[in-house]
Amino acid sequence: YQLVQGYDFYWLWKNKNVKIQMGGSDQWGNIVLGTELIRRKDSGNAYALTTPLLTKSDGGKFGKTEEGNVWLDPKKTSPYNFYQFWINISDQDAEKYIKIFSLKEKKEVEELIIRSKKDPQERILQKELANELTILTHSEKDLIIAIKTSKILFGNSSFDELKTLNDLELKSIASAVPNISIKRKLYYENSNTLDLLSSLTGNLIFSSKSDARRMIANGAVTINKNKIDNSEDMPNLELLNKKYLLIQKGKKKYYFVIVK
Repeated sequence: YQLVQGYDFYWLWKNKNVKIQMGGSDQWGNIVLGTELIRRKDSGNAYALTTPLLTKSDGGKFGKTEEGNVWLDPKKTSPYNFYQFWINISDQDAEKYIKIFSLKEKKEVEELIIRSKKDPQERILQKELANELTILTHSEKDLIIAIKTSKILFGNSSFDELKTLNDLELKSIASAVPNISIKRKLYYENSNTLDLLSSLTGNLIFSSKSDARRMIANGAVTINKNKIDNSEDMPNLELLNKKYLLIQKGKKKYYFVIVK
């Protein structure tokens, strides 16, 4: 592996006039092998530059191959998931990352750290990082959508609030929770809630009708923020933007149904 990496640097130096290679400190050996190949094969000069490896408080690397990390490409990590990544980091990581990633002045960063230690429950650093980096990487519009999506999923929102969301905002919710598509014909031919929550949605939401019936009886199922209290009849549901349903199971589990 090192030899291949080193030869890659040599090829770039020879064919593309690349004189310097940058990377994390864990790549030092690979990069230096490249400079050695360049020196020994062609008596050339090339340079290595590495930075300390960025790690999390648990010792894990902050990199594209690590599980749970984010991409800068919105096709790989939606603005909502990008925003939530920073909201959910630990206090220890937040203090470390704001010094690395934020473009704020040093004095402002220091003041934020002091405030965060006084009121840790406010998660000041996480919010500042999430806001600033979502705007920097995506856009201010995407940040507003991410915050609105978070409110819908974690706050006490209503159907009236859901109805105000546009297609882009609804797709943000879809990117945040498990979702499934069903054919419009099947949806309108369906006669009861139990089928919708189980077989019609591929048992993604409930594995059986009995599970769905039990949770409905306990008042633990909502569709588009309206509580379902009858498992036999199909409620007169208004599709969001004429094609979406947001189904909540219990306090925190959401599912997004797209009627095509």
